[in-house]
Amino acid sequence: MEEIQADVGFARVGSEPISFWSFAARALWGTVLSSLMALVIAVPLAIGIALFISHYAPRRLAQFLGYVIDLLAAIPSIIYGMWGMSTLEPMLRPIFSWIEVTFRPWLVRLAGEEVQVDGDAVWQGGLPGFNYAAEHWDWWPITPDLVDMSAGPARNLAMGSVILAIMILPIITALCREVFIQTPRLQEEAAMALGATRWEMITMTVLPMGRSGMVSAAMLGLGRALGETMALLMVLSAGLEINFKIFGVGQHSTIASQIALRWPEASAGTPDNPSLEQPFLIALGLLLFVLTFVVNFIARAIVNRRKDFSGANA
Repeated sequence: MEEIQADVGFARVGSEPISFWSFAARALWGTVLSSLMALVIAVPLAIGIALFISHYAPRRLAQFLGYVIDLLAAIPSIIYGMWGMSTLEPMLRPIFSWIEVTFRPWLVRLAGEEVQVDGDAVWQGGLPGFNYAAEHWDWWPITPDLVDMSAGPARNLAMGSVILAIMILPIITALCREVFIQTPRLQEEAAMALGATRWEMITMTVLPMGRSGMVSAAMLGLGRALGETMALLMVLSAGLEINFKIFGVGQHSTIASQIALRWPEASAGTPDNPSLEQPFLIALGLLLFVLTFVVNFIARAIVNRRKDFSGANA
């Protein structure tokens, strides 16, 4: 691994060279964190929209919304990236600023903050235990830096996660809608005949029977988010840190965006003077493939497990 440090000039954090596994861990952290945040945002919205289309909206409105959802799923990711830079970033900046102003005082009370005393940086305030973790552990999430936006525009992981959520929302919505429509009409009418409200009927029949389908839709959206390249490459100020500073600029990046960013300058070398730059990035791509395979494997296991206990088999 020391040989990789010497031969791959761009495998650095700041001016310090790092090994392949250290580089991969940092890129993997940004990939997984952004994808999970996008999933948390997108799945509840997608399920709500799918339920509205399938069980609440009038027929014509439901058809129109279905066409719009299918159209959004076909938009290329670079369009989302351009839209994110030009439109979404100015919209999110005041929201993120409000989050910083609102929550930073509470985080300071909980974890303390770094202040200058006689020219030395000293950590002061906070509750016992929380202030020690915030001062000594860089990965500890409960610090005032969690909501710090002083470095510049809102081109951070939080914005990237919002972009990813918007991108995977049509896919999850379309699949959930098709799953909800498959609920047997007789079971829905039986629940309504017993005096259930429409929402009670949905919670008793539609959601239990569509549970495996919702898991499949969420995992498909997660797979799309893990491999996303251009949108995050355009909206993120890339960094290679392992922390929870999702509102900070230059903190995180993803495997796919690192490959796209560094491949043009990567050298394959010559037979007499081989270079590890391109093999380095190819290995990152293999790691992303393995991650996607593991996610799909887990999703298949969850779906098969849920399928045996779903209402469809009652």
